[in-house]
Amino acid sequence: MITHIVFFKLKERSDENLRKAVGILEALQGRVPSLKTLEVGVDVVRSSRSYDIALTARFDSLEGLESYRSHPEHVKAATYLRGVSEAIAAVDYESE
Repeated sequence: MITHIVFFKLKERSDENLRKAVGILEALQGRVPSLKTLEVGVDVVRSSRSYDIALTARFDSLEGLESYRSHPEHVKAATYLRGVSEAIAAVDYESE
């Protein structure tokens, strides 16, 4: 199992921008065949070190993750999020 975690710090953290970004990310579920599970959450602590949105996605294999990365729906979502984010961080790890 591959877990893909991404954190987004938005340039402008308004309720509208958060809702739109979360909606775009959640819409990936069911549209990318290799995506097994998807969870999207908005930070509630809002400290200076916090990111605004976290995405956790799971795949059966590295090949599934690569398929997700190149899938047109993911490319569209990633392009949007890169445009509205001042910082993005990611971790990918393997587990049983």
